[in-house]
Amino acid sequence: MHTIQIEFELESRHCPTAEALLEEAGALSISFLDPGGEPVLEPAVGTNPLWDTVRVLALFSGDPPADLRSSLERKLGVEALSSWQQGVLEARTWERAWMDHYHPMRFGRRLWVVPSHLEPPEPEAVNLRLDPGLAFGTGTHATTALCLDWLEGLDLKGRTVVDYGCGSGILAIAALLLGAERVYGVDNDPQALEASLENARRNGVEERLTLWAPEQVQALQADVLVANILSGVLIELQPQLRPLLAPGGRVGLSGILQRQAEDVEAAFADWVRWEPRADREGWVLLHGSAATDS
Repeated sequence: MHTIQIEFELESRHCPTAEALLEEAGALSISFLDPGGEPVLEPAVGTNPLWDTVRVLALFSGDPPADLRSSLERKLGVEALSSWQQGVLEARTWERAWMDHYHPMRFGRRLWVVPSHLEPPEPEAVNLRLDPGLAFGTGTHATTALCLDWLEGLDLKGRTVVDYGCGSGILAIAALLLGAERVYGVDNDPQALEASLENARRNGVEERLTLWAPEQVQALQADVLVANILSGVLIELQPQLRPLLAPGGRVGLSGILQRQAEDVEAAFADWVRWEPRADREGWVLLHGSAATDS
């Protein structure tokens, strides 16, 4: 089965409509990028990306519906899709592209993320096997790197961890490989939960990973909570995140631009005691401890 790639530019205010139509048409994946190619990280349903104009890239297994473009034009206007491009994406080329550019990466002192086609640079280190897939999270983005560095610096032996917005499962699996006894991964995308389970199997930790859709989440007394989403979503989720963490438990939040950090800190200020931020490439990791009286 061949893969079809559709690409066009769009005003960001039209993204929710375009996304809904593309999903209804059976798109395998939908990416929002700026003209320079920077991806938006797992935007929440109904939210717009960060730019006024975005480049939309959608992949289909086989031919998309014949009336897809006309359906989009009826909703968005003919001019909105003037940059429309459609073509066959060769699977061999796609695979070769990531294999050529995705290399082992170290986080902290002893954690490596290693693609399956390469040997670990340090076989005795903690090596997490992961290949790029449809769910976000391979360690290459600054927010994921910040979270991995933070997790590697914690004493996770025997701990319980919640990874809220688990995506590919990279943070959950890293926590398990670093010694966590049990990790609970949460995501609203069934494809992300499937990817997390498959990646956990590849790393031999699936028996210690519990995966939930948001409506399945139960109150916990976890030792560590990590969430790499987006600032607006984190603020909205604050009431749901609080019951998951034991008093004194560790909190790590990312997916936050520097200019958004104060708003996120303020939203959690009544139950998190913040420590100095970590930052990388304009993104921030907020971390601290849950108040013992929360």
